[in-house]
This record gives sequence, C-alpha cells and structure tokens, in this order.
Amino acid sequence: MIAVTAAVLISGLTSPAFAQRSTQDQDGVRVTEAQSRTSRNRERQPRNQPKPPSAEEIQAGAQAVLTATNTDCQITEATLRGQSAAKESLYEVSCASGPGYLLLTSTPPQATDCMVLASSAEQARARDPNADVGSQCTLPANDNAMAVFTAYAKEAGVACTVDQGRIVGAKSGGAVVYEIGCAGVDGAQINKAGAGWEVVDCLELASAGSTCRFTTPQEQAATVKAMLAGSDAASCDVTQVRYMGKNANGAFYEAACNGADGLIARVNTENAVQQVYPCATASQIGGGCKLTTTPPAATPNS
Repeated sequence: MIAVTAAVLISGLTSPAFAQRSTQDQDGVRVTEAQSRTSRNRERQPRNQPKPPSAEEIQAGAQAVLTATNTDCQITEATLRGQSAAKESLYEVSCASGPGYLLLTSTPPQATDCMVLASSAEQARARDPNADVGSQCTLPANDNAMAVFTAYAKEAGVACTVDQGRIVGAKSGGAVVYEIGCAGVDGAQINKAGAGWEVVDCLELASAGSTCRFTTPQEQAATVKAMLAGSDAASCDVTQVRYMGKNANGAFYEAACNGADGLIARVNTENAVQQVYPCATASQIGGGCKLTTTPPAATPNS
C-alpha cells in the first residue's frame, strides 16, 4: 500500500465582499476601502507564485511513472492528488482497460493497482473499523472492479457468466491472484503468468483443502453434470462431486448419483468424458469412490 498523505497543492481563495465606503489616503486621494485593501493584499502576496500544473503536465507526469514502472495503462483520465512530505507527487489515473492506479514519484517510482488498494483496505477495516488505510483511488472510472474481473476471466479462458470476484492475495513472485465467481457453475482462481494466465478450478482447489468463497457445492455438481452429458453416465442425477487428480490420461472426478450407483469419470483437457468407472468396480482408480458407499465384494462360499 502506498503510504502517502495526499496534501492539497492548490487551495482556492475567496475574497470577502467589501463595503464600498470611501476613505482618503495620505496624499489626499480619495479611494474606496475595497481598493485600498486590495492594494495591501497585492503587496503581501509573493510575486512569483507558481502556476498550478496544466492537464497536459499532469498527464505527462503520470505517464512518466507508468513508463518507469513498466505499467500497461492507456490513460483516459489523470489527476494530481497531492504530495508527500518529501515532495513526491501522487497521481491517480484511470485506464482504457483494466484497473486504474495510484502513482508516486518516489525513488524508485511506484504504481499501485486501485483494486489491490481497495482489497487491502477492506481487509484492514475488517480487522479494525478505524484502521488508517492510506490513500485510495477516488476517480469514478476506477470503481470498475466487476468489469475488470469479467475481462480477466475472459482473457484466462474461464467460460462463464461472472457474477462475483475478489483479490485472494499474491503469489511469491508478486502475481495477483483473483477468485472468479460464476453464475450456476464452478468458479476458479486465476493469475497472470508471463504472457498468459494460470487457472485453477475451485473443484481442484477443494481437493487441496482450499475454499472458494463464491462457489457452492450445487454449482460444482452442475458443472460435473454438464460434463457427463452425452456420456454413458448422462443419466446420473449428480448430488456431490469431488476432483480426484489427473495424470497423463486426463483428470478424474467422482460423482454421487441420486438413487443410483456413483461413478468416476475421466475427462480430457476439453472436459469431454473419455471413460466412466462405476464405483462398484473403481477401487483401483485413485483409491476408489469416497462419496458413494459400495458393498464389500462378495466372497465365495466355503
């Protein structure tokens, strides 16, 4: 988080309404009281007061920080928010796509994602409602989290209607991890990885003991039900599912079926079912079924 106090650089001055009473100066020249006071105020003001920066200068200053930090942003709006005690300028920019940024002309320069700042503030306030969360983005165009989550999910190849999203944290290399919630189906966690994206389905995360906040068991069951369509297990009324892992042959999912024997399905990278194993005969597949109770194998009569 950027630890900057955004001080106002330029303050607007309003002049009081002077009564137009006549007075007389030392040379006997009659002037109004307003004229006399205005003259004295001019004498007190510094002669070389700097002009506020123009919109072009603000954008150029913000662009310099973006360039120095290798931050991809086509500026659509830029504002100068203030200065730190060390006279480091703080800018806010909105971008044609993706999140906006707070930019600080420190050494080295800093560019901080508005969504990361908001997520950090949310967590801090959850711990302490009175926490000082530092500078936050305020441009209306930067109140665009859902649009960003939707765009990132599309880039990552998560084919669903995005209905929720959040920042989970960051990986050891600094990549921000996002949770994507999907309407009616399994969600995912995604993060940028080089030129592409890494995607981990919530079903797979659950097998490792992690939890997706925006995905329900019913949505995961619906996801596996859709996988089974057109296969030998299409009639399974899926009530529970679990991700079992994958190998060179594909990924394996267990499904419990309402009123029928459960199964294990092997799917390819396009999630098309390649083979179905009934739970009764699947004991050698990843340790067998866990969601369906199968009777012990019959033993021959002695």
